[in-house]
Amino acid sequence: MFDFSFSELMVVMVVALIVIGPERLPKVARTLGHLWGRAQRYVNGVKADIERDMAVEEFRQLQQKVQAEASALDQSVKQVTLTADQQVQQINEAVAQLSSPSQATQLGQATQLPPPTADPSATLPANKSE
Repeated sequence: MFDFSFSELMVVMVVALIVIGPERLPKVARTLGHLWGRAQRYVNGVKADIERDMAVEEFRQLQQKVQAEASALDQSVKQVTLTADQQVQQINEAVAQLSSPSQATQLGQATQLPPPTADPSATLPANKSE
């Protein structure tokens, strides 16, 4: 922003020495140094505040995105749960229809299932490794 060459700085120092005088020049230089330090701290503080505000805004945007994703996920889970409940209800209705007495007799006559045996090992194949 400010482009001072060494020669220009020397001219300013010589003019300050002549105008202010050698007795007051150290005190003026010290005061200017303090003012310069305050200005730098103020600028750095403003920069830090701006960066902090930007970070807060970024976090808010991130929070909104996360909340939107969470609500979308919640809706998806509710939809899947609803679909699963409907399918379970359909399966239960089908099982109820098949287990009704009139349906069972018709089904038993049509397939001619063998009667159950008392010994379950009789229907199992023998283990050949013995």
